[in-house]
Amino acid sequence: MGLANKITIARILLVPIFMGFLLAAPQPIGSYIAAAIFTIAAITDTVDGYIARSQAQVTIFGKLLDPLADKLLVSAALISLVQLGQLSAWVAVLIIAREFAVTGLRLLALAENKVIPASWWGRAKTVSQIIAIIIIMIGTPIYIFGKSLGWLLISIALILTILSGVDYFAKSWKILYQPRELRG
Repeated sequence: MGLANKITIARILLVPIFMGFLLAAPQPIGSYIAAAIFTIAAITDTVDGYIARSQAQVTIFGKLLDPLADKLLVSAALISLVQLGQLSAWVAVLIIAREFAVTGLRLLALAENKVIPASWWGRAKTVSQIIAIIIIMIGTPIYIFGKSLGWLLISIALILTILSGVDYFAKSWKILYQPRELRG
């Protein structure tokens, strides 16, 4: 197993540790430690991808595990924030639902031997979600137009999440809706 896949597995293993600090450790220090662990885990997503590409370690296992690790990390954070009363459940459900929908879309494309590459919208969505989650976890007491910075950032993340989902589906309509014999 290559270094890139080991880093991805480490990201998955950080999820319960991060959740333990966020949900069970004395606060606010637990939230700060959880935010640090979450940040490190989020950074490993870029690191493992870079290593996999630069050292020719791109594997089928890694292609499957990397997005799974990302979804586990973000979903665990969102659900934990809902449990703590720091995030509305409907926001978490919309973000997680989009992740499932796009994953399903990618699986359909894969069944057709097609790859749906990450788009700019998808990258912006990921970065915005990570930043919003970190800001909410640490409880930044900054307000803009009467709204907390965390609320504003998660609103931006939600908008980008929806837009990126629409973008993926719009670009992939042939895979989903056209009969096989009409696809080009």
